[in-house]
Amino acid sequence: MEHFFSPCPRGLEDALAAELSALGALDVAKGEGGVAFAGPIELAYRANLESRLASRVLWQVGSGAYRNEQDIYELAYGLEWPRWFRVDRTLRVDVAATRSPLASLEFATLRIKDAVCDRHRAVGGIRPSVSKDRPDVRVYAYLSDTHATFYLDTSGEPLFKRGLRRAHSEAPLRENLAAGLLRLSGWQPGTPLLDPMCGSGTIALEAALIALDVAPGLKRTFGFQKLSWYDGQLWQRIKQAAQRRAKPPAPAGIHARDNDPAAVRLCIATLESAGFGGAVVVEHVDILRGTAPAPSGIMVTNPPYGVRMADSPALAAFYPLLGDALKQRYAGWTAFLLSGDTRLPKLIGLKAARRTPLFNGAIECRLYEYRMVAGSLRAPASMSSSQ
Repeated sequence: MEHFFSPCPRGLEDALAAELSALGALDVAKGEGGVAFAGPIELAYRANLESRLASRVLWQVGSGAYRNEQDIYELAYGLEWPRWFRVDRTLRVDVAATRSPLASLEFATLRIKDAVCDRHRAVGGIRPSVSKDRPDVRVYAYLSDTHATFYLDTSGEPLFKRGLRRAHSEAPLRENLAAGLLRLSGWQPGTPLLDPMCGSGTIALEAALIALDVAPGLKRTFGFQKLSWYDGQLWQRIKQAAQRRAKPPAPAGIHARDNDPAAVRLCIATLESAGFGGAVVVEHVDILRGTAPAPSGIMVTNPPYGVRMADSPALAAFYPLLGDALKQRYAGWTAFLLSGDTRLPKLIGLKAARRTPLFNGAIECRLYEYRMVAGSLRAPASMSSSQ
C-alpha cells in the first residue's frame, strides 16, 4: 500500500476527497489545501489521468522527525532515490513548511538537493543535474514543526494544465478550479449550463470534458513516466480504457457567451483546439441584454471583479445591472458567481442562498449561489438559508 497527497485549490478539499474515493483511493483524509490517501502504485496513474480537481499527485517516499538542517539532510540521504529514478534524470526540489523552526527554507531545500545527489553519487559515482524550469523529476518536502515528509511528484506539469489549449493565453481561472465550481454547483450533464461571461472558455471546456466523459489527462504526459517503476503497458491499458469510454463531440446543452468579440473568438479557438467545438454553443451576447437559452438551468461564471477590472466606478455600475438582468431574464435558473470582491452581495441586490469560500490562486474568493425563482423577482425567505 502506497501513500499519496494531492494538493488542490483551497475550498475544494471535500470535493477532491469524494473524487479520489470514487477512483478507488483508501484511507482518504482531508487536510488544508489537499487530500491524503492510500492505494496501490497504479492508483497514481488513474488519479493523474482522471482527477479534475487535484493540482498534483505526490507519492510519499519517507518521513521522520527533525530539529535542524542536518537532520533533514540525513533523513533525505537515507531514502532510496537511485531505486526510484535514474541518475541521468534532471532534478528539482521544492519545500513547503508550517511552523518550521528552521531559519531558511532555501537552505533546507539546498540540503535536501545535496542529500539526493550525494546518495546517487554514493551508489553510482555520478550526481544528477538540477533543472529548475523543466525537470524530469520533482522532489517535494513538507516540514511541520517537528516532522519532515518527502514526496516524489507523479504529475510533472500541474494537473490543471490539461494539454488541451493551443493558445498560451493567461486565463483568470485555472482548469481544476473551474471543474470545482461545476462540482459545487451540482450541475450534471443533461441540465442546461450557461457561462455568460466565458472569457477564454475554461468553464465551458471543463463542462464539455464532463459531459463527454473525457478523462482530463488523456492528451498529456506525466511525471510518473520518468520514474523507475513506470509500467508502459499498464499505462497504455488504463489510458485506452479511458479513451474507449469517451463520447464523441455532440451538442451537450452547454452555452458560452461573452460581450467581447475577442473573448468569443478565443473561446471558440480553445474548444476547437481541444476537439470539443461541437459540444458547446458559443455566442456573442451581453448578459445584460440576452435571454436565457432554456426555461431553467445552471449558470456558472467568473464575472469581472477588482483584480481583473481596476475601474471601480464601472464595476460598481455593472453589478446592480447584473442583478436586475438575473431577476428579469433568468427566472427558473440558479446562478453561481465566483468573486474575490466582498462588495458583490451588496452591489448585486440579491440574497445569496449560499456562500462557499474558495481560493483562486492567492485570491480569497466566494462562490455565491443565487436562485432565480420563476414568477418572482425576489427569492422566498426559505431560500436564503445556507445549506
